[in-house]
Amino acid sequence: MRYVFIVNPVAGKGKGPDTVIPKINEYFKNGEDYTVYVTTYKGEAREIAELQARTGDKVRIFACGGEGTFFETLNGVVGYDNVEIGVIPCGTANDFLKCFGEKELFFDIEEISDGKSVELDLIKADDMYCINQCSVGMDAIVAERMQKFKKIPFVTGKLAYTLAIIKLFLGKIGLDLNIKIDEKIEICKNVLFAVCANGPVYGGGYTSAPNATPFDGKLDFTIVDTISKLKVIPFLKSYSDGTQGKYDYCTMGNCESMEIYADKPFPVNLDGEITPKTHVRFEIVKKAIKFILPRSLANKMLINQ
Repeated sequence: MRYVFIVNPVAGKGKGPDTVIPKINEYFKNGEDYTVYVTTYKGEAREIAELQARTGDKVRIFACGGEGTFFETLNGVVGYDNVEIGVIPCGTANDFLKCFGEKELFFDIEEISDGKSVELDLIKADDMYCINQCSVGMDAIVAERMQKFKKIPFVTGKLAYTLAIIKLFLGKIGLDLNIKIDEKIEICKNVLFAVCANGPVYGGGYTSAPNATPFDGKLDFTIVDTISKLKVIPFLKSYSDGTQGKYDYCTMGNCESMEIYADKPFPVNLDGEITPKTHVRFEIVKKAIKFILPRSLANKMLINQ
């Protein structure tokens, strides 16, 4: 087994590499087969991951950074059965890890390197793959803007998300969208946002899909009708703790696919990566990757594979 660590040099406001690389070198000092790559440009993590996967060797590839680093690494290894993928959360947020409840164990090099892999579902978004959540509308606009706020010292993921929402209030909110669920249910309305989720939390701590898990063979969705700006702030409190289902303007459920289209381009959030589209399709890919859990955490969890 080979071990590959892909490190984002700006993760954790630039402090991540100085923390994680010495720990990696110390753990593998006895000669195990490992390599550390430090990325130098956007997209390089995907290139490195795919190159390593294509060797055919059994390899464990770890994304050391935030959501962006993991997104790139993931899209480089999907479809390669010889690869197990893990994350060492050097960056901000890493909301997907909240599925497992013990995020601190992912920082432990021994725990994660000696961990156990489990098969997890993914979201296929057109030709890209996501592990946590995809969204359209206000959330995608906010996700794009929150990246700028994260660069401010002492601004956490959730605070950055809240600041981005406040800035959004200066303009128009709501989008006219056509949404199709499982090729059957079609919704045409003005919405604040629509979320398709494989995990429960995003935006630095907002529980948009409280029942979502990445190993149940289905996706969860949340669609919020456009409401007055005065109602948004109270709504966000419920959205944070996962009780938004009590509002009649919030529709929640589960599905295997969600298709969204509109006459004008709209922003799409793919695990924090933003792209404009006029049409996007999200669908579940069951047991698509082998995801590495820290050793002691994997021993505690009972996951039906």
